[in-house]
Amino acid sequence: MPTFRAPDGTRLAYRETGVGTPLVCVPGGPTDSAYLGDLGGLSAGHRLIVLDLRGTGRSAIPEDASSYRCDRLVDDVEALRAHLGLTRIDLLGHSAGANVVTQYAARHPGRLARLVLVTPGTRAVGIEITGATRRELARLRKDEPWFPRAYAALQTLTRGGPADAEAIAPFFHGRWDEAARQHHALARPADERIAARFGAEGAFTPAATRAALAALLAPVLLLAGEFDVNSPPRSVAEFAGLFPDGALVVQPGAGHYPWLDDSARFAETVAAFLAPAAGLSGTARTGRPRTSGTRPSPPR
Repeated sequence: MPTFRAPDGTRLAYRETGVGTPLVCVPGGPTDSAYLGDLGGLSAGHRLIVLDLRGTGRSAIPEDASSYRCDRLVDDVEALRAHLGLTRIDLLGHSAGANVVTQYAARHPGRLARLVLVTPGTRAVGIEITGATRRELARLRKDEPWFPRAYAALQTLTRGGPADAEAIAPFFHGRWDEAARQHHALARPADERIAARFGAEGAFTPAATRAALAALLAPVLLLAGEFDVNSPPRSVAEFAGLFPDGALVVQPGAGHYPWLDDSARFAETVAAFLAPAAGLSGTARTGRPRTSGTRPSPPR
């Protein structure tokens, strides 16, 4: 895997797959980026440049543990851009990685061509996702055979009690089959201590980030999964409203990893957005979020 030096000297790794226009990808977790795969075949038309965040995958463990903090990871993304020799980048962030790339957009708007947020975490912009919202969405899966045990665990967890977090794993996938089980194991955070430091005090400044995003000129695609209790469509829709040029797509039948649940649909949606015309087919730029796909379910 190719590597580069972060501003503090930490050696960071990234992998490249596919051909075409470069797309820099930042994983969630923080964990080994291998779980992103080729993003459902998106590599067929794009050169995916997938970063291993510090301390994960093949990237080195930094000397300063505080550098795991989300806001400080922005410097690593900028160092990768400079290393690649790109004036501006198309940038994708998944889950917790969306918090990193959102802060990148706020701090380096002139370096950003287009931004893709896939089932994004919302801490960087201060959008709270309540337990009630997660439980309401989870009840859409009530006819699934695994639902009773998973929902009981979710109820306990979202009400602040101790629970088996592994029991709620089916809610993160559109289909809870063997492929989903294997992927779930691959996508677990590499080190819980890194995950804790990622969100340490000072990692997020929502008011400042929101203010910067309100002036962002780059187009933004926010892609939610219909059944994703981690990043509910309603919350992602609120996130989309922060951007002057945001497009919201809710992928039907998908969970937190939409490229697994319907790879062709996912790749087609993202590729259409990243096309030279920069936008989703059949939509107009109105300065307000555009919505495509299945809409969030109304309250029950």
